[in-house]
Amino acid sequence: MNLKDSNILVTGGTDGYGRGIASVLVRAGARVTVTGRSEAKLEAVAKELGVRAIRADVSSGADWDRVLAECGELDALVNNAGSGGRIAPVAEQTDAEIEDTIATNLVGAMLGCRRVGAAMAKRGRGTIVNVSSVCALYAWPGWSVYTAAKAGLAKFSHGLYTELRPHGVRVTCLTPSWGRTGFNKAAGISGASEDPSLAEKCTAPEELGALVKTILETPDHLAIPDVVLQPMVQDISPM
Repeated sequence: MNLKDSNILVTGGTDGYGRGIASVLVRAGARVTVTGRSEAKLEAVAKELGVRAIRADVSSGADWDRVLAECGELDALVNNAGSGGRIAPVAEQTDAEIEDTIATNLVGAMLGCRRVGAAMAKRGRGTIVNVSSVCALYAWPGWSVYTAAKAGLAKFSHGLYTELRPHGVRVTCLTPSWGRTGFNKAAGISGASEDPSLAEKCTAPEELGALVKTILETPDHLAIPDVVLQPMVQDISPM
C-alpha cells in the first residue's frame, strides 16, 4: 500500500498507541480519521495532528455506520480502541463491568470488521490491523476478563483473515506489550512499567505506529497475520 493520500481510520486515536499510530500515518501522507469518546481529546488531537476526529463508541453499530458514512471507502482500518476495564478478580467485578470490557475490546472491533471487511472484499483490496495485547498469550491474576477479550480478538482476526484472503484483503493481529501509555492509570492499577527507568525502555506510541506503517506498506501480495512486539526489559517467565 502506498500510504500517500490513502484513507485510514484509527479507532481510539486520541491517546496512547492510537495517537502514536495516527501521528506516524499522517507524516507518511495518509488521510487519517480518528475516533474516540472524549470531545475535548478529539479536538486536541485534530488540531495537533491534522486528522479528522469523530466522536464515536466502537461498541455501537449505529456509531460505526455514521463514522463510515463520513469516511467513505477505507484503504486501511486500525482497530486500536480498547480499555482494561477494571483489573480485578472476576468475582469482584459486576456484570456491567464484564460486559463493557468485552464490548470495548472485542465486540467493537467485530462490528467494524463486519462493515469494513465487506466493503474491502467487494473492491478486492485493503488491510485491517486489529490491536490485541500480550495478555492474550499469558495469564495473570485480575486480568481474566481483559485477557478473554484480547484472546478473542486474536482468534477472530485469524478467522477473518481466512475469510478475506481470497478477496485480496489482509488482516493482521498486532500484539504489543508494555507501552508508554496511560493504560495503567485508566485501569486504576500500578505496574513496573511506570518506573521511570523502565518506562523509557517500553514501547513508545510512535514506535508502534512505525510498525503499523511497515505492516501497511508490505507488498500487497504478502500478508503478516501475526506480530508480537515486546520490550526487552519485560521478563515473561515462562514464555
